Amino acid sequence: MSKFDTAKKIFNFFMAKKQFWLIPVLVLLLLIGVLIVFLQTSALAPLIYPFI
Repeated sequence: MSKFDTAKKIFNFFMAKKQFWLIPVLVLLLLIGVLIVFLQTSALAPLIYPFI
């Protein structure tokens, strides 16, 4: 099982089911998750959380 196996399966699902409108939703959720993880201990965290 490769590192990107899950990403490949999700991409193939979108291509097979023609559900391209879900791709921006998935990207947005991923970006919000990355922001929350990386800004938890940052001094900017109190300024970012009201916008999420």
